[in-house]
Amino acid sequence: MTSALSSNPLREGLRLERTPKPTILTIFGASGDLTERKLLPALYDLARDRRLPPEFTVVGFARRAWSQDEFRERMREGIEKFSRAKLGTLWENFAKGIYYFQGDLEDIASYKQLAEFLEKLDSERHTNGNRAFYLATAPSYFKPIIENLGQAGLSGTVQNTRIVIEKPFGRDLETAQTLNKVVQAVFEEKQVYRIDHYLGKETVQNVLVFRFANAIFEPLWNHRYVDHVQITVAETVGVENRAPYYDEAGGALRDMIQNHLMQLLAVTAMEPPATFEADTVRDEKVKVLRATQLAYAGKKIQAVRGQYQAGWSGGEPVPAYQDEQRVIPGAQTSSYIAAKFEINNWRWKGVPFYLRTGKRMPKRVSEIAIQFRDVPHQMFPGSAANQVSPNLLVMRIQPDEGISLRFEAKRPIADISIRSVNMDFRYGSTFEVASPEAYERLLLDCLLGDQTLFTRADEVEAAWTIVTPIVKRWDDKSTKDLNYYEAGSWGPSAASQLMDEGRFWRRL
Repeated sequence: MTSALSSNPLREGLRLERTPKPTILTIFGASGDLTERKLLPALYDLARDRRLPPEFTVVGFARRAWSQDEFRERMREGIEKFSRAKLGTLWENFAKGIYYFQGDLEDIASYKQLAEFLEKLDSERHTNGNRAFYLATAPSYFKPIIENLGQAGLSGTVQNTRIVIEKPFGRDLETAQTLNKVVQAVFEEKQVYRIDHYLGKETVQNVLVFRFANAIFEPLWNHRYVDHVQITVAETVGVENRAPYYDEAGGALRDMIQNHLMQLLAVTAMEPPATFEADTVRDEKVKVLRATQLAYAGKKIQAVRGQYQAGWSGGEPVPAYQDEQRVIPGAQTSSYIAAKFEINNWRWKGVPFYLRTGKRMPKRVSEIAIQFRDVPHQMFPGSAANQVSPNLLVMRIQPDEGISLRFEAKRPIADISIRSVNMDFRYGSTFEVASPEAYERLLLDCLLGDQTLFTRADEVEAAWTIVTPIVKRWDDKSTKDLNYYEAGSWGPSAASQLMDEGRFWRRL
């Protein structure tokens, strides 16, 4: 597995040769989908690639009355279904390091018993007291888990203990600040890994390489040459079985905009860090987030929310959001968000950043599109001048990972006739290997103690500060600005009103 992050091949090579210390990873909420679909398959793939020591151990913590064998079988099924490779002979040895612990997430007695269980495993598995805790639970459990870990004496030290916290980290700025205080009362910041799996994607990491390892692009990466930026994360699926979480969280704003899309904005707009180290990279991300704010038209916020109605997806009829299973009747939950942001610094002043995300879109796609300005003077005669389109750089995050550059070329005919052509790079065909799953990279970095791809406390709070005006408006139950769109479309028509004259949402 290779990474596209470092501009120093020697340093990256040395890091990739490292193997984590023997560690026990305890997963709270291990009976949930995340463990079965993402975490254990990622750990198995790491073990298969010889990136984990043989002593590495997993403990699943949940309330269900499962035996060790039942839990292992459940994980085996998940690995068989979701791993990048077929289950092989490695499974027998890997399964020996998988354990189950039945406990109550809110009961301190369970944590004291867990502490004894982990000490016993330390002796049996030779893990030397190295621990990692993964909070794969509903956000409402974060506080009691963290506090109980502290009371049970499981917080450890920077050298031997780490904690991974899933999103969403808070519901708004105030709750994020409160949760940060809870975390920092038990753990040091160097022990805390706030995870956003988008940062583990190879194509997101490659944005940094594309910008800072290529001399021809960085000089153009500013308001002099860039007209606007569009960041899109579209899903074809509906809310599916996540309705209770989705309704409680408040829909796409908290589920996608505050974290995933803000991270894409940050890596796109940040200044070059002095070195590729955790704090220097995150310092630059925090700076650009602090300079970012929601755009206004007069006193009106430049944000649109929508909810899908019945329509078609993949040639099949699909229900409206309100008719999905387990949705709260009459819920005003947004399945679509589009918003315009401004970055008030020297590099980006005057360049709008348009962010959108939605469910039941026509196509599954995540991309960053950099639209460059028009040429300053049209020298070509007649209709040829009207055929010239602005240059466009698109970094495709998923599923068709790659980068394309649109530029103008003359058609091979006698007259001057111009058309747009694309220069296209695709990960799959170029490197001829499948990109590792995001959780593989992030879990390995956590075990190695590398926080570069994890969000820091001030970074989380800066992102919440940006979306706070939207949160306050839409949490007001008297606000009646929910738009509706047909499933299988690109969202409500009101979203087009966010675009300034001469700008349009990309049709992907």
